[in-house]
Amino acid sequence: MTPDRARTAVLTLLSRREPGATVCPSEVAREIASGDKRAWRLAMPLVHDAADQLLDQGLIRLIWKGRKLSARSGPYRIGRANEY
Repeated sequence: MTPDRARTAVLTLLSRREPGATVCPSEVAREIASGDKRAWRLAMPLVHDAADQLLDQGLIRLIWKGRKLSARSGPYRIGRANEY
């Protein structure tokens, strides 16, 4: 598991969703853990780092319960940057 793989997984999962849909960070972690039912939790720091980087680059947005988040803090979902 690498940071690049986490960033790629975020963008790939979003590309498979309908416009306006989001992904859960744990979905990304499960994707990069390649089905290992325990390893996904270990992948979460990589996902959080990827979300921070992609947000800084303006490639994603973070939301929680319909509200846009300016930074990752607590629970969040990941969406496409241009859809809010």
